[in-house]
Amino acid sequence: MEANRRRVMTMIALGSAGAVTAPASATATPIPAMLVHHVLFWLNNPGSAEDREQLITGLRTLAGIDVIRGLHIGVPASTEKRDVVDGSYDVSELMFFDSLADQKTYQDHPIHQAFVAKYSHLWRKVIVYDTLKA
Repeated sequence: MEANRRRVMTMIALGSAGAVTAPASATATPIPAMLVHHVLFWLNNPGSAEDREQLITGLRTLAGIDVIRGLHIGVPASTEKRDVVDGSYDVSELMFFDSLADQKTYQDHPIHQAFVAKYSHLWRKVIVYDTLKA
């Protein structure tokens, strides 16, 4: 359990920066994913805990798509305020894929299409960052 937690935390920490390998001295297993898909959502009703939970519930359904190598769903952390930190979003999803083709399969998958149809009324803005392993 602790090893899985460490792996997920490593994926989260390294994924949005595009770095997916650990230094040779590290004990963590390198993340094999070739593509990281990071999506930030801004809710129509930013103060609504109910809307946020509905969106998180919907995002969890995406785990049923078999080409997703890893999935992290989160909300802004209460870290120190710095000019480079953007905590204006309400919910984020971070996904890992083995290839561009797998990410395309995800986009076209019926579960993803159903998620967009059912939950898109909750958000006013979405930004996506897709990165390939360097």
